[in-house]
Amino acid sequence: MLRLTTAVALILAGVALPAAADRGPTQAEAAAIAAKLTAAGFKSWNKVEYDPDGPKWKVDDARKIDGKTYDVQLDAKSFDILKANGD
Repeated sequence: MLRLTTAVALILAGVALPAAADRGPTQAEAAAIAAKLTAAGFKSWNKVEYDPDGPKWKVDDARKIDGKTYDVQLDAKSFDILKANGD
């Protein structure tokens, strides 16, 4: 009976506490990301996710004023652009 209880507890802990996962930005983080992207000439972008393995921010389909689209990575703390891969 103790083993069953322990097994159930471990399963529930795994459900309640998932591994570190990507997440969206807070309001303050979103504002900092928008400021950096806008300053770099981007006019719009789609999904923004935090990648804890980086750690970094990943921005999908960031569009510059000239219409070119990039996937952008930003530093997790300074929000500086680390990489911009274009189509």
